[in-house]
Amino acid sequence: MSPRVGVVLFPGSNCEQDVVEAIESLGGEAGVIWHGATELGDVDAIVLPGGFAYGDYLRPGAIARFSPVMGPVADFARAGGPVIGICNGFQVLTEAGLLPGALQKNAGLKFLCRSVTVRVESTRSALTNQAEVGQKLTIPINHFEGNYTCDERTIAELRDDDRILFTYVDNPNGSTSSIAGICNAARNVVGLMPHPERACHPLLGGTDGAIVLRSLLAAAGARSGI
Repeated sequence: MSPRVGVVLFPGSNCEQDVVEAIESLGGEAGVIWHGATELGDVDAIVLPGGFAYGDYLRPGAIARFSPVMGPVADFARAGGPVIGICNGFQVLTEAGLLPGALQKNAGLKFLCRSVTVRVESTRSALTNQAEVGQKLTIPINHFEGNYTCDERTIAELRDDDRILFTYVDNPNGSTSSIAGICNAARNVVGLMPHPERACHPLLGGTDGAIVLRSLLAAAGARSGI
């Protein structure tokens, strides 16, 4: 039996099938969950994918946080289930209060679409347990509002609690402390701006993203006893 991953589809999401294909290529099972669903079904992990949920009106994730599915997602997270937000999904998690801080417009006000190098800062999370501290991964970014920001107290808490998971080797967007990904206090909710699903094949951006998604499958499998 393989870990089952539900990938939430909001109006405007455009990476859900990429995530499904990547998860399945790594031996997991994956299926799409419509944003209007009031139940998640039999899943071991949830992914909020990239894209432009609700056209990023108001600000990215501001409307998606009110989708019916977010209630069950929050319940799943509180029960310890792995919940991952990639790019737009990271933005949704901050808007929903499942992760601290916010994502604002990139420094220089430019849309960025290129591969970047991130450094793994902690392996204590649902998305880094198969990596090594200090490991450098090359993964694509694709965002206009990926500049992570938070107040001084929050950044101190993230540092002290070892909750900064990824940092940019060469900060592309102005993010506070070069942050590319963080987790919650329970370490099961993770947001990151780079797209690991786009780096799971040698012909499509490399394979460094597979390390990240294998961590998700390991966390999902451990929760369900697989």
